[in-house]
Amino acid sequence: LAARPPDAILLMPVAGAKVSRVADSWGVPRPGGRTHQGQDIFARKGTAVFSATEGYVVRVGHNRLGGNVIVIAGAGGRRYYYAHLDAFAPAMRVGKKVTPETVIGFVGNTGNAAQTASHLHFGLYTMTGAIDPLPLLRDRPASPP
Repeated sequence: LAARPPDAILLMPVAGAKVSRVADSWGVPRPGGRTHQGQDIFARKGTAVFSATEGYVVRVGHNRLGGNVIVIAGAGGRRYYYAHLDAFAPAMRVGKKVTPETVIGFVGNTGNAAQTASHLHFGLYTMTGAIDPLPLLRDRPASPP
């Protein structure tokens, strides 16, 4: 997987969300001299979060800023960071293979997002650092009835 070229297209990770509705927050100043290294995708608490790409789960856990987080390793050595999750999908564990059809967790406001509306913080990291995932995101196809 690491030897494959990185994905040029990522599917919207939040069920029902549209790329056109994401307010671009890449690079916005944050407390402590940081800048926002990802995109916040707002949705109702408990909304399903899918993997944006094929890959393997390399972390399921908790940290101070992100709260409940999942990290997925994808093609080209990229890492996809999903933060502020309310809960993890029951089958999530390190080593699990995921696809864009895999629900990995549910939108929440854990970590430093405790005082904000529920959302997914979606980050994309390469070997050289964070890159903006928004230009790669595409709307998820509607589920068949």
